[in-house]
Amino acid sequence: MNGLTATLIVVIIVLIVVVVFAVIMGMRAKRAAAKPETPPTDPFHTGDQDSLRGDPRALKAGDIVEVRGSSYTVRGTVRLSEGGWTWAEHLLDDAKGGQVWLAVEEDPDLILSLWTPVADAGEPGPKTIDFGGRTYHSEESGSAEFRSEATTGLAEQGTVRYHDYEASDGSMLGFESYGGADWEASSGEALSRYDVLIYPTAD
Repeated sequence: MNGLTATLIVVIIVLIVVVVFAVIMGMRAKRAAAKPETPPTDPFHTGDQDSLRGDPRALKAGDIVEVRGSSYTVRGTVRLSEGGWTWAEHLLDDAKGGQVWLAVEEDPDLILSLWTPVADAGEPGPKTIDFGGRTYHSEESGSAEFRSEATTGLAEQGTVRYHDYEASDGSMLGFESYGGADWEASSGEALSRYDVLIYPTAD
């Protein structure tokens, strides 16, 4: 009897342990199912800077942009796509009637650059171009589909050819041809996130 009793006690204890374990696992499964999945986050995302300085990805016509202390108004936007790659170029007006373009892209980090139209830069094609006392080397070229918003001076949509050059000091020279028109050149400079402050207008 003592041996049988001991065996029954062991069996009962084992059953209790199994039941308790099953209950615990069931509760964990329910909690996991009830908890919404959160998408992976980019550890380098500039969320704090976006809340303090405005989000360049959300720029739209009418917003005010301050670049290194100079204020501009977003006149219009060109949104471009090439394959699975997308980026935006925003036309900015200053108080004196000058215009520049602010390019916004992610690769995957946020990349900002400011482009000013220039004349007498020639046409793209050569491996190097001498302009403004610098030698620019060919970086990339291609064509993209574009869609314009608000006032850009361009068609509502179409195709643009581009060819970008870069000098050893980081200065850039870009060429664009919208809809088969003549090439237009712009000098570019990279901006840091701290160079740009955005004052969005109400929707």
